[in-house]
Amino acid sequence: MSIRLPFLKRAPTFEHGIHPAYHKETGSLPIQRLPFAPRLIVPLSQHIGKPALCCVLVGQEVLRGQVIATADGFVSLPVHSPATGVVEAIGLMPSANGKMVDSVTIRVYQADGQAVQVREPLDVDALDKKDLLAAIQRTGISGLGGATFPAHVKLSVPPETVIDTLVVNGAECEPFLTCDHRIMVERTQDLLRGIRYAMKASGAPRAVIGVEDNKPDAIAAIQAVLPADGSITVQALETKYPQGAEETIIYALLGREVPAGQRPAAVGVLMNNVMTLAYLGRLLPAGEGMIERVLTVAGPAVERPGNYIVPIGTPLRFLLEQVGAHSNASEIILGGPMMGMTISSLDVPVTKGTSGVLAFGKGQLPAAATGSYACIKCGECLKVCPKFLNPSQMGLLAAKREYEAMAERYNLDRCFECGCCSYVCPAHIPLVQQFRIAKAVNREKAAS
Repeated sequence: MSIRLPFLKRAPTFEHGIHPAYHKETGSLPIQRLPFAPRLIVPLSQHIGKPALCCVLVGQEVLRGQVIATADGFVSLPVHSPATGVVEAIGLMPSANGKMVDSVTIRVYQADGQAVQVREPLDVDALDKKDLLAAIQRTGISGLGGATFPAHVKLSVPPETVIDTLVVNGAECEPFLTCDHRIMVERTQDLLRGIRYAMKASGAPRAVIGVEDNKPDAIAAIQAVLPADGSITVQALETKYPQGAEETIIYALLGREVPAGQRPAAVGVLMNNVMTLAYLGRLLPAGEGMIERVLTVAGPAVERPGNYIVPIGTPLRFLLEQVGAHSNASEIILGGPMMGMTISSLDVPVTKGTSGVLAFGKGQLPAAATGSYACIKCGECLKVCPKFLNPSQMGLLAAKREYEAMAERYNLDRCFECGCCSYVCPAHIPLVQQFRIAKAVNREKAAS
């Protein structure tokens, strides 16, 4: 029998959720830089919003850091050349989601030192809010946790909205992923600088950084550089999935519930990922564009797992060759195993939203390999859903393609596709995949 000692305070968390095998071994490994691939494929749409407009020509030489595509309006971002080289092609290329997207292919000058050659240093403290947001847009930074929402748009708070707290998401609850962890340890000053810029842009008077308690070195690194005025604090959170989801981390840190169908601003909160803010703090004062990112490469089929600085546009085939991916790697996931997506081609490139690349051999994803069975109504999925939904009933409706009933009677739209239900289902029913299909069908019907 276990006894809870009264003087041991439990770290804040949310209700429900799961404790999967975390596989965070790469969290102790320093960030390394990968070499440049001979060719980089740079998509013009790496963010939510309108794709960028190409402004270079085939055969044109480009410098590392040079703008190769300009933002097409407010909800859009420029694209910068990740390397010095020559534009080899402009046209449709495959992307991770299976769609063909306009891309610029750059043949890299392998003998070049590849220093950033295009930059416009800024005195960020001298900028007013309008100029600050415009400068953030020029960096091309989007949400680097995977959402890819343009950073300047997210920080553009309407005048009638009051933000009292900036929540900084350092939970990194997905198994295998540790790039946020290493950023918090190795680029702590960049992170704090980016947080201050975000507070200025959004008007938030305070910020709180939420970090799961399986990262004590990250918490210690942040605590060592916190301002004395208490405007920025760090809070350890219980290690539990999906602790890093927007609504769950806000509840864990502040005890506030975001109303259904509304954004965190409705409860005075703005949220950003630690990677996004660390790059903001790094690139904005230097006047540089987003041309590379830190990501985790891991999985049982990877010989040299770790956290790597990878140029945007690097083909996954080249990336996996550099880390010694085994020849039996048959399943490649972009992002984490819970919410990431499998890909069918290794010719797709790393983009701004690529937080991880995971490689698995045949049979190393057992739930996907064994097939599914009929629902036995055990209720396990109800016990873990962080939104208190009924995944079992929605799954039964999905099997009958009654997608509208899922939304009208069972709040399908509140599901943020964390995958907890699929993880615990003893029948291996792909519930979260069914919910994604249902949402897509309902969106198409609503748009028609």
